[in-house]
Amino acid sequence: MAWRMVIALALGGAALLTGGAEPTQKPSALESQPMGWLNLLPDRDFKDWVRVPLDPDNKLSDRNPWSVDADRGVLVCKGKGIKEMLLYKRPFANGIFHVEWRFLKEEGMPEYNSGIYVRTLLDGKIWTQVQLGQVPNPPLVGDIFGLHMDEGKYVHSVITSGVRRAVRPPGEWNTAEVTCKGKEIEVWLNGAIVCRWTECPVAKGHVGVQAELFDVEFRNLKFKPFE
Repeated sequence: MAWRMVIALALGGAALLTGGAEPTQKPSALESQPMGWLNLLPDRDFKDWVRVPLDPDNKLSDRNPWSVDADRGVLVCKGKGIKEMLLYKRPFANGIFHVEWRFLKEEGMPEYNSGIYVRTLLDGKIWTQVQLGQVPNPPLVGDIFGLHMDEGKYVHSVITSGVRRAVRPPGEWNTAEVTCKGKEIEVWLNGAIVCRWTECPVAKGHVGVQAELFDVEFRNLKFKPFE
């Protein structure tokens, strides 16, 4: 698969977890607009969800890393050795995807990785991801990146920013909301907008989460569609 890289700066500057401008604090949409949300937490049979390999040319692992702890209302990902997407089967155009997550802390582990998907095709060939990984180099947590088509070629885009991110450490819950409206995608993280992209080329797609080699839990997976 041939592709080219495009790096864009959104909200100004290069992003660092420990630096950048202070973002304006605002409540989550789930708090300020509590009505009209769809509960996307899978049932035990995952009938509304599908596993998709990160590389469409590869097969899924024989080991399914996903399970649901219904008593806690938590989607559990035992992601060690696994790289794949878990996508909701119904596509959405405009709306807000609310996700809470925490990495399960591992002694001596300095980095963790996962992601949130919006505007993603069910075959996994075109995707838009909000980075959740706590890693030293961009894309950083809250950054937007993806793989799309432009003039017949795959374009790998990274949308970063100079906004400071308040990220809680492994073992503690974080919250992200990804708002899609027209070509704009906006990321709210733990109380503030941290990234915005105004040129998303995909008008409609699937939402989901990622397994990428680490154990992570998700809760309160909710989507609020716009009219």
